[in-house]
Amino acid sequence: MNLENDFKGLVSEMVACVAAENPMHKKNLEVALARISAEESEQLGRYIAYCINSGLSIPYLVESYLTLVYDTLKEQIYFQKHGKYRHSCYEDVANDVYLNEQYMAKYMYGLAVALYLWPGLLEIYRFFSRTLPRDKRGRYLEVGPGPGTNMMFAMQMTSYDSFYGIDISETSIKMTKSIIEYSLPRARAAYELEQNDFLSAAPPRDKYACIVMGEVLEHVEQPSLFLRKITEMARDDAFIFVTTCINTPAIDHIYLFESTEQVAQMIRDSGLRIQNELVLPYEGMSLENCMKERLPVNVAYVLAKQ
Repeated sequence: MNLENDFKGLVSEMVACVAAENPMHKKNLEVALARISAEESEQLGRYIAYCINSGLSIPYLVESYLTLVYDTLKEQIYFQKHGKYRHSCYEDVANDVYLNEQYMAKYMYGLAVALYLWPGLLEIYRFFSRTLPRDKRGRYLEVGPGPGTNMMFAMQMTSYDSFYGIDISETSIKMTKSIIEYSLPRARAAYELEQNDFLSAAPPRDKYACIVMGEVLEHVEQPSLFLRKITEMARDDAFIFVTTCINTPAIDHIYLFESTEQVAQMIRDSGLRIQNELVLPYEGMSLENCMKERLPVNVAYVLAKQ
């Protein structure tokens, strides 16, 4: 198979393998595939091709994706039974997730696939793509770049002069670097990736024109500190993009947001204001019902300094 010419075939093969391994997930896959555009399907196919060229197999990707599915389901059951996340501090999950290279690799590969197969994640990526300024100059910062999807989009589609990513996981940083080098071998702008705790990062020489922090706040014990540090590091006219989730258990989620207003208040208390927002209730449910039943809600915000 010519990987570069058969992205659709790669997606079809992977989805068929997922359905074969987990028939109960087949309906979810059908719904997801009906929603993604041809361009997004090609992006997923390109990611699968990258993984294969990196020495991985489709069965490994399927295993990684289903590991994410099974672990998330397990945590959802725990949350509905106990009304809280299983873990509440970084030390509880560090050794099993962030410092466990084998698990973290599966987590990252599974998350990259889920971006296209989980409607909420895909809608947030679309929101980011629509709102990210194309003509602003200056420095771009991403906290927790993960699979590198947002950063690569910014490197290709914007006018920022340099790009910097920081993540506490060494495995995550290595994987981000690998996908960027594969996908953008002739990147037009300088970029740097650092394995470090964002709260310990040195103050920037020049403040950032863009700061992106996707799916981080729910992973830390004091998310308000992260928001305040963003405020300190951002230019007065900076574009700031932040996402998180409410009542959304996962193996490494430790901070429980229980309402959209709780998130909004923390944002305001950190010296930021909401310019635009995307609120995504659980599939087929209203926000009101999600709050009543404590079902998952994803949220994304375009922020500015007050």
